[in-house]
Amino acid sequence: MNKQSSAASVSVIVPAMNEAENLPHVFATLPDWIDEVILVDGNSVDDTVAVARRLRPDLRVVVQSRRGKGNALIEGFQAATGDIIVMIDADGSTDGHEIRHFVDTLLTGADFAKGSRYAPGGGSDDLSPWRSLGNKVLTGFTNLLYGTGYTDLCYGYNAFWARHLDALSLDCDGFEIETLMNVRAAKAGLVIREVPSHERSRIHGTSNLHAVRDGWRVLKTILRERTWARPVPAQAQAQAQVALAK
Repeated sequence: MNKQSSAASVSVIVPAMNEAENLPHVFATLPDWIDEVILVDGNSVDDTVAVARRLRPDLRVVVQSRRGKGNALIEGFQAATGDIIVMIDADGSTDGHEIRHFVDTLLTGADFAKGSRYAPGGGSDDLSPWRSLGNKVLTGFTNLLYGTGYTDLCYGYNAFWARHLDALSLDCDGFEIETLMNVRAAKAGLVIREVPSHERSRIHGTSNLHAVRDGWRVLKTILRERTWARPVPAQAQAQAQVALAK
């Protein structure tokens, strides 16, 4: 794919806090046909913003108003101008070369392209056995409650058409943002297709993710969405299952 052959403009959202050492690796993987890169800075105390601007002079910077990955992504989504929005991490764990597969999936009929480390062709250099087990349990529980067919609930490499932001109606601050997106995409009846993705280990620094605390927040999100919102229509369930099976 190149920019000329793409039928839609693409915005890439990169939430970052103190990731100056990792950004050269991340930005080097971004395709040159991307229309817009938005760095959402979580009030970094290092040179994150300066490094990002040096690497990409056309970069747009959004300074996060609160704390948390969810809040950073929501503010980045609101600032995006592209037809397609792609969300990647700033720690080097997500490979920008894979963006082509996500965009192609959307251009060929999907509403929401969901990265999966467990789909054939995917993988992870970072998942511990404990985190992998927790993810599989939460994924299975979500599939049971919502009639979906996800293989990887807690992964943050996703892409979607910007026109569906209202349907997703995102309103959380933490790492549970991916779960909320996945559940609401299914409940809205969006066509969801999984994209195999290989997660790499963080290059520099330490993660802000806490398995037990954030796993509990994910579980509460799953239960709250089922209790407080309307059930998934049967047609939406069937649509999600078929799309995910492709």
